[in-house]
Amino acid sequence: MRASAPLPLLTAVLAAATLLSPASAQNLSDTQLDALKDNLWLAAQQTWELGTESQALLESDASPYAVFFNSSLPPPPGNQSLSDPYSYAALAPVLQIAYNAAASRSNSTGPQPVMYAQGGAAGDPASLGVAILLANWTGAPNPPLDVPLNATDPRGVNFGQGVTYARAAAEQLEYLLTVVPRTDDGAISHRIEQVQLWADFTYMVPPFLAYYAVMTSNQSLLQEAYTQIKLYRSYLLDNDEGLWRHILMGNTNVDTGFWSTGNAWAAAGMTRVLATIQRSPWASSMGSEMSDLTTWITDIHSGMYQYLDSDTALFHNYANETDSTNTGRSFLDASSTSLLASTVYRLALLQGIHTHVPDAEKSRKALSASASSNGVPSFSSWGTGDGVGPATSFTATHPSSVSASSLSSSTATSSYSLPTPSAAVGADLSHFSPQMWLTPVVDPYNWAAQGGSSPEGQAFVVEMYAAYRDWVEVGAPGINAAVRLGPGAPVWSVAVAGIMAVAMLVC
Repeated sequence: MRASAPLPLLTAVLAAATLLSPASAQNLSDTQLDALKDNLWLAAQQTWELGTESQALLESDASPYAVFFNSSLPPPPGNQSLSDPYSYAALAPVLQIAYNAAASRSNSTGPQPVMYAQGGAAGDPASLGVAILLANWTGAPNPPLDVPLNATDPRGVNFGQGVTYARAAAEQLEYLLTVVPRTDDGAISHRIEQVQLWADFTYMVPPFLAYYAVMTSNQSLLQEAYTQIKLYRSYLLDNDEGLWRHILMGNTNVDTGFWSTGNAWAAAGMTRVLATIQRSPWASSMGSEMSDLTTWITDIHSGMYQYLDSDTALFHNYANETDSTNTGRSFLDASSTSLLASTVYRLALLQGIHTHVPDAEKSRKALSASASSNGVPSFSSWGTGDGVGPATSFTATHPSSVSASSLSSSTATSSYSLPTPSAAVGADLSHFSPQMWLTPVVDPYNWAAQGGSSPEGQAFVVEMYAAYRDWVEVGAPGINAAVRLGPGAPVWSVAVAGIMAVAMLVC
C-alpha cells in the first residue's frame, strides 16, 4: 500500500514554499547586474582584468560562444543574422576588447604578447586570447560595432586601419611556447624575467591553448593545455591541505600561502579546459584527461569549502587563515567566494558532481542578500585598509583608451576615480555599494591587503551568475544534495524533500 504524507506537515511545507517566492529570492536583479557590468567595463585596464572581463561577458551575454554552451566546438563561423543565436551582435563588447588589444600591438612581427604589458606577467596577456580567436573566427567587422570609422583613440591609433586577429593569436601562442622560460620539466613560467609559477596562470594560459586547439584542429595543443595544468599542480598542490600555494620559485614575490583567489583561479581555469575538451572532437580519446581535471577541481572544492566561514558563507583571503591567526591578511573576501561558486555550478553541469552545490548556494545568497535581512552586515560595516567602503579609486576609462605602456601587473597601483552610476541600484545590499561595487574584496594589486574595489571581483560575480543561470535553466541539478534521505525513506518524504529543495532554491 502506498504511504501518504501527514496532511498537516505537507500543508505546512507547501505553505512555506509558497511564501518563499522568487519575489523574496536572494538574487541580484538584472538592473543590478547591468550596473555591476558597467563598472567592470569602466574599470578593467590591466591585461588579466580585460581578459577576465571578456570571459565573463562571453559567458553572461554571448553564451552560445562560451565553452560551457552545450554544443560542439568550434562554434559555427561567419556573420550570422541577428536572429541567429551565434550572431556576433551579442559579442560586441567582447569584440571591442579584442580589437583594442590587437590594435595596441607593435607593428613588428614575431613572437609577442597579444597586448604588451611592460614589466608584467608573461601569462596574463594570454587571457585575452579567446576574445582574439573569436574575433578572427566570426569574421567580426573591423573596426568594432561601436567605434566610428577613422576615429582616433588617445594613443593615436586609427580605428580605420586593419587588425589581423589571426596573426595576433598566432604570435601570442608562439611567444608562450618559444620565448617564455620554463621549468626543467616544461612548465611555462608565469613571468618573463624569471621562472616562477603562479596559480593565476591556470586561468590565463591553458584555456587559451585549449581554445586555439579546437579552432585549428590541433589535438596536440589541447594535450599541451592539460599538460601545463598537470605540471603546475605538481608544483603548487599541497597534498595535506588539498589546496594550491600561490607563487613558487623565483627571487621576488614568492607567496607560499593558500590564497583563496589563487585557488579559485586554478579551479576556474581547469573548468574551462575541461569544458573545452568535453565539447571538442577528441573527447572520446581524452577520457583520462577529463577524469583528472574533474578530480583536480573537486580536490580544490573539498580543500576550500572546509574553510568557508560559517557565519558569512565567505572565504577568508587566505583560506586557512582566519581572524584568530592574526596575520593581518585574513579578512573575508567576496571575490574568491564568487569565482569558486561559479566553478561548482559548472562542474555540476559538466560532470554531474553536486557535492558543494549547497555551499555555492549559501555563498551566492549571502553575496546577494540585503543588509536588512537576518542581521547581515550592511555595506558600510565592511572596513578596508583605506577606510569604509570603496576606498580604492579607478579611472572611468573606456578600454579603448588604455595605454599599453601602463599595463603592468607588477607595478600597477590603485591610483585612479570610481565611475559612479547615476542610480543607487545597490542600496541596502550587504555585499555591494549603492553603485554596485562588490565588497569586501582583496586589493587586485596587493594580494595581502584588503581593497576598496576590484575589476576582477566584478567579473567573478558576472561569471557566478552566468553559471547559476545556466544551472537553473536545466533544473538546478544537485539542489537537494543538502537534503539527505536514508534508504527506505517513505515516498511522501521524498516529495517533501523535493518541495524543500525548491524552497531552498528560491530563498
